[in-house]
Amino acid sequence: MSIGNPAKAFLLAACLAASGGCDSGAAPSPESNPAEWRAPEARYRVDPARNRVWVLTLEGVALYDVKGSKRVAIPLPQWVAVGNAYGCMPDLALGPGGDAVVTSNVVPTLWKIDAETLAVTVHPLALDADTDKDVGFSALTYSAEQGAFFALSYAHGSLWRIDRQLERAQKIELSEPIRGACALAARPRGVRQPMGRFAELCVRTPREIWDVGFAPSRRSAYVTARTRVEYDSCGAS
Repeated sequence: MSIGNPAKAFLLAACLAASGGCDSGAAPSPESNPAEWRAPEARYRVDPARNRVWVLTLEGVALYDVKGSKRVAIPLPQWVAVGNAYGCMPDLALGPGGDAVVTSNVVPTLWKIDAETLAVTVHPLALDADTDKDVGFSALTYSAEQGAFFALSYAHGSLWRIDRQLERAQKIELSEPIRGACALAARPRGVRQPMGRFAELCVRTPREIWDVGFAPSRRSAYVTARTRVEYDSCGAS
């Protein structure tokens, strides 16, 4: 997941996804859609199996063909999101079948876009805690190891495990909150934290990188902060 200059980020993503490398036709140029590419922030996910890139901005979701300039806008019914003045924007992650899942950074609801039909379904989550709070998600990833999605709340610093059916969200007890989460990634199996625990998730905030290692019960996790100079080793691209 990337946040920053969307035109540069998308071109880089297209280069990585295209088997033949980059050329002038590998990705749509920024000039082809100035309003979208000049957005201050964007999230993107590369789907190399289908040679396409998903892009999320505060205007919604767009799907691009890596090999050409085809663009498909995908409306999200009743999607709720707030801008950068209130924290990091919502996130987008790809599930195991290539479906795109989009969060709101205001409410605990997910929008799933079918990988084949591009049909959108809305999934309000049943939270097992914090039902008296406004819980939205600014970071989302899928963990193949656990067969579930994980999401983080920017304001509360809480971590949630979401089932693949997108029905329930289970709050993970953290050794301390991770407030200000802007990106979340699953780590390769076997990566250890400084204290010897296995780090299964990596979180980026504006100031720090956090490793997350789960307890055997999977109901709680230990978190360890690192400095931004170690960002390249995070894996949260």
